[in-house]
Amino acid sequence: MNRQTELDSIDHIAIQVKDLAKTVDFYKESFNCKVIYQDDTWAFLRFGNIKLAFVVPGQHPPHLAFISEEAESFGELKLHRDGTRSIYIQDPSGNTLEIMAPYDDTEAKDSGTSQAN
Repeated sequence: MNRQTELDSIDHIAIQVKDLAKTVDFYKESFNCKVIYQDDTWAFLRFGNIKLAFVVPGQHPPHLAFISEEAESFGELKLHRDGTRSIYIQDPSGNTLEIMAPYDDTEAKDSGTSQAN
């Protein structure tokens, strides 16, 4: 675990939704955010302090994603389509966590064609 004085960062929170398109439309109309990726199974929205992912059941797990300098200490990292590397684990309560290696946020997530997980 990272025991440095700098705190780890939460990269994004992924929540499960029933209707992806309606959910994205609601958030775009209700809040000042930017859609940085959307397909039929998930969408990624950027807010001022965090990213929010919407996932459909059976395609991607709902999860919390952390960026950690110590990501590889959790196990073998998987390379994703957007160039990020991470591993999914569960906390003691069974919540799914994605532990991500540090990456260039503007390159990996705002390319317009990014696809993670």
